[in-house]
Amino acid sequence: MRLQVDGRGVFVYTGGRRFDPAAPTVAFVHGTPHDHSVWGLQTRWLAHHGWSVLAFDLPGHGRSDGPPLSSIEAIGEWLPRAIAAAGASRAVIVGHSMGSLAALEAAGRAPSAVAGVALVGVAFPMRVSDTLMNAARDDEAAAFDMANRWSYARLAHPPGAPAPGCSAYVAALRLMERQPRGTMLSDLAACNAWTGGLERARALHCPALFVLGERDQMAPPRQASALIDAIPGARVVEVRGCSHAIPVEGADELRDALADWLRGPAFGSPNPGG
Repeated sequence: MRLQVDGRGVFVYTGGRRFDPAAPTVAFVHGTPHDHSVWGLQTRWLAHHGWSVLAFDLPGHGRSDGPPLSSIEAIGEWLPRAIAAAGASRAVIVGHSMGSLAALEAAGRAPSAVAGVALVGVAFPMRVSDTLMNAARDDEAAAFDMANRWSYARLAHPPGAPAPGCSAYVAALRLMERQPRGTMLSDLAACNAWTGGLERARALHCPALFVLGERDQMAPPRQASALIDAIPGARVVEVRGCSHAIPVEGADELRDALADWLRGPAFGSPNPGG
């Protein structure tokens, strides 16, 4: 599905089903520098179990027009407008890495439009090492390699490599290579600069889910503890043996965590997909 947001074309994946604004909506926000495709399993499952799904390519990523939004504040301000452009009045926002920061920011800026936030592979502050930042500026191929080596606990980890010749690591490299040059640097700089996490977490008035990778080297679980402590009643799920690429490396576990949470009492169970 294609939308117009702020006069620019935006691509949105709807999980293989026509988007129905009357059904409860779950919006997915990818990380650095990815697109909607990282959410393949979770979006299709939810779309076929009673939810309406919006998986955005953020501006300047994937099939959406650019340039990239240069700050978490800008992405958080953009998301409610994009959800509204699809015809939904309210959505649960699921964000991975950079997308998790944007989900928190969106909930603070437009609380009436955000029914809940699921923060996947989140850390605050989300500081980026000088080594990775310099590589993103000077040698993107090296930056892609670093990020992917740090994002997977194993280079051929099921379900990312369910058959001979498949590699989640290589697929992620190719995905990053398809993004316009400079996108990774812009995304990393936005994560590195954002200081609003605790303020947004303390003011949150909707259900929150944290899904963290036990072996995450990019956003270690301990670096989410301040956010968790700031949100009373937050649910926390740790995916054993998983690093940062949770939507792919922990795809089944993330799907199950989302489904259980969305069906649960935080959203007035019973819910669709029960």
